[in-house]
Amino acid sequence: MSPLYAILQGRGRPVFLVEEEIMTVSETFEMMQTLFNPAAAAGISKTFQWNITGDEAGQWALRIADQTCQLIVGGVEKPDITMTMSDKDWLAITEGKLDAMNAFLTGKVKVSGDMMLATKLQSIFAVRR
Repeated sequence: MSPLYAILQGRGRPVFLVEEEIMTVSETFEMMQTLFNPAAAAGISKTFQWNITGDEAGQWALRIADQTCQLIVGGVEKPDITMTMSDKDWLAITEGKLDAMNAFLTGKVKVSGDMMLATKLQSIFAVRR
């Protein structure tokens, strides 16, 4: 399984559907804070950032340090890993409608920085099954 697929899709199941309601981009990042697993984040001090383009454009970063997770709306200057995609693609991935690996391979999702950090996100954020 690719690191990007694990981050965004959680083994192929929809990540962010709440009672079958589709969430906004902002709500998906707020939800990530509630899925945070402090035990899995032990020893990690990194910042993960998503640059989202389109109608719901913005930057969202999650700073993991001391087994805590801080959402930073607007992003940070120097994240450890950055994932860039359109709002439509991000929402489609989180809803399980777009395969994250295919999105990455076709250039819909771009990743820069420490790609190995991507492998940690699935355990740090307990994806609802």
